[in-house]
Amino acid sequence: MQGFDAVVVGAGAAGLFCAGLAGQRGLRVLLIDHSPKLAEKIRISGGGRCNFTNREAGPANFLSENPAFCRSALARYTPQDFIKLVQRHGIAFHEKHKGQLFCDDSSEQIIQMLVKECEAGGVTRWQPCTVADVHPLPDGGFELDTSQGPVKTPRVVVATGGLPVPKIGASDWGLRLAKRFEHAIVEPRPALVPLTFDADAWAPFAALAGLSLPVEVSCGSGKARGRFVEDLLFTHRGLSGPAILQISSYRTAADQPLQINLAPELKLDKELVDAKASSRRQLGNEFAARLPQRLAAAWLERAKLDASRPMPECRDADLQRLGRSVHDWQLTPSGDEGWRKAEVMRGGVSTKDLSSQTLESKRVPGLHFIGEVVDVTGWLGGYNFQWAWSSAAACAEAMAAASAAA
Repeated sequence: MQGFDAVVVGAGAAGLFCAGLAGQRGLRVLLIDHSPKLAEKIRISGGGRCNFTNREAGPANFLSENPAFCRSALARYTPQDFIKLVQRHGIAFHEKHKGQLFCDDSSEQIIQMLVKECEAGGVTRWQPCTVADVHPLPDGGFELDTSQGPVKTPRVVVATGGLPVPKIGASDWGLRLAKRFEHAIVEPRPALVPLTFDADAWAPFAALAGLSLPVEVSCGSGKARGRFVEDLLFTHRGLSGPAILQISSYRTAADQPLQINLAPELKLDKELVDAKASSRRQLGNEFAARLPQRLAAAWLERAKLDASRPMPECRDADLQRLGRSVHDWQLTPSGDEGWRKAEVMRGGVSTKDLSSQTLESKRVPGLHFIGEVVDVTGWLGGYNFQWAWSSAAACAEAMAAASAAA
């Protein structure tokens, strides 16, 4: 039977990084993944250029049943730390929007960087290789039944990610293992995902598919309320774009409505009444001067107002009502596009069963959970990758310290 100081299951962002760091700190590390392809989620991220972190990433940008859990790991391995690593490997990058950093060339550069870090740590990689079971040993440590034979180790790191994009190998293996070891699971659900609506209810807006505009969107209440000013995209089935992906993570109930301001920079209820005093244009033309033309036409039809009516003939009350409706569109999605379109998973292994310092189980010594499998979900824009790096670093440091003390 082969023996290692640590076995990392899952060769995605968190797993690769953790294995490399642990190996460079002197541990004999085995990295296992069931997929024949390496780090496919990194490869497809950011349109193929990998939004690998966000300069501003901090605890406020993450959702969890315990929002403070991520604080320790994020403070000890920061976006600036990962940026230095990227620079050390000579990877050119740029800031695209609100602190989001992308490779100038390709996400393959980040994958190869992580592979080189693993090679620098002497990491052994078995891929494709499946883990049928993990058995705790009477004297501590674990025995793993793998498709390449049994393995013995004092430490197992679960870095198997979440459930999104099953076509690239997403698996619930880590969640099933956590349940078997009596860890609480926060119910997984798709996050950073387009939202859908009942076909009949969406019929008036289906023709707007492809239309994009900046909006303010909010959902929830109190401390659980989310609010974003980003672009919204109309689709044939509902709404997408950064604004909707962001707010989707804040929807905690199927009947929870969204509040959307379609013109956050304007005061349409006042502007339309003011325009009436000087404009001789038709209502449709005046309205379309302030909103995309297709949206303006659909909105007037929704409001049952005559687009051809001259502005001087419009009632102030109708203009005010029209303007307010643009700033306070309330609608309730019927669902979302599911795991195939979700970028991340909300929920996962409950943080109440894990140490925020080491990511080690409080129930099973030597068992760690890192990355997306944990109930820590970041905003859109590089935050989830930063959680992968930070949680991996905290785990690797803890394992190295424990090994040195043994």
